[in-house]
Amino acid sequence: MREGWKSVRLEEVCTFKPPKKEARQRLNPDDLVSFVPMNNLGVRKKVLELGEDRTLEEVAGGYTYFADGDVLLAKITPCFENGKLGIASGLSNGVGFGSSEFIVMRPNVELDAEYLFYFLSQDSVRDAGARVMSGAVGHKRVPKEFIEELELPLPELAEQKRIVSLLDEALEGIDTVVANTEKNLTNVRELFESYLNAVEANSQSLGDLVDIRTGKLNANAAVKGGAYPFFTCSRETFKIDKIAFDCEAILLAGNNASGDFNVKHYFGKFNAYQLTYVITIKNEEILLYRYLYFQFVKSLKGLKEVSIGVGTKYLKLGMIKDLKIGVPPIKQQKKIVNILDNLLSDLNRLESIYQQKLAALAELKQSLLQKAFSGELTAREAEAAVEEATA
Repeated sequence: MREGWKSVRLEEVCTFKPPKKEARQRLNPDDLVSFVPMNNLGVRKKVLELGEDRTLEEVAGGYTYFADGDVLLAKITPCFENGKLGIASGLSNGVGFGSSEFIVMRPNVELDAEYLFYFLSQDSVRDAGARVMSGAVGHKRVPKEFIEELELPLPELAEQKRIVSLLDEALEGIDTVVANTEKNLTNVRELFESYLNAVEANSQSLGDLVDIRTGKLNANAAVKGGAYPFFTCSRETFKIDKIAFDCEAILLAGNNASGDFNVKHYFGKFNAYQLTYVITIKNEEILLYRYLYFQFVKSLKGLKEVSIGVGTKYLKLGMIKDLKIGVPPIKQQKKIVNILDNLLSDLNRLESIYQQKLAALAELKQSLLQKAFSGELTAREAEAAVEEATA
């Protein structure tokens, strides 16, 4: 930390959870205020997205109160770890109410709200908070006391504003590159999907074309360092020492917590989880395995829509048998497969490149934040970061 700066706990320079009586004293019950659910709190977006207006009377009872200028931080998993954080601004009548999972901080006259926003945007803050979260799985929360006791490097207000200005300029440049990179990646995905969805042919029920079995094992039957692939409903392929199948097959996940099913194509010896569908073709003169694989990739969204279950989504056998797929002549299937495999290869290569670039840009942002709160960030370094990002 730079000489002349002081270190303070956030509770020394912030009011946590301002009282609702402020709104009740200033507004009438039928006055409009902004209602902001968790979805409107962005991932490290400086200003939160405003929601619908509601009357003070509707929301004052069970929701969290905040006002213009307050800093909001999500405390529940995975929102906290993902970096959901923002500053309230432009609220109706200057007042907002929202999720009970918000931690609300009101900076005092010593602390700039945007400086606090950037401080809380650091990976180091989220990593440390994640380690002390408590509660049931899926409902863990970071303790308010952890946030209150965070040590904040605090220069004079003018220096805080200078740092914010440097970060604004540098991070805006980096965010533009991130947005362009993500758009390019989306364009490549859409090219693959557009060709995948353009295939037209006479439709047949899948049940007439294939045999469908399932594995017999529990998911925990995997063996580290096993000799054969073990297909479960995970995207990851595990290992096992015993085989139940020796064939070419399409492997379709039969359950998934979010309905995000996946499909794989394999030829050889393997084993499978009891809720993984092992699909083999009855007549390979009518249908190619690789073509069938791409037809399943095309159908995953529709399968998600018809899946059943609340906590975990399931695909019933009948749903798969009733699936309609276009079946052109084998010669055309081979041509389609060749094009799709080439597009998929390009997609995977570009995704790898783009993901590496996105990771590098995220690391660059964190490096700037670290320098900012140690007092080492200069205008030249901020400019150099933008130049590096756009190179």
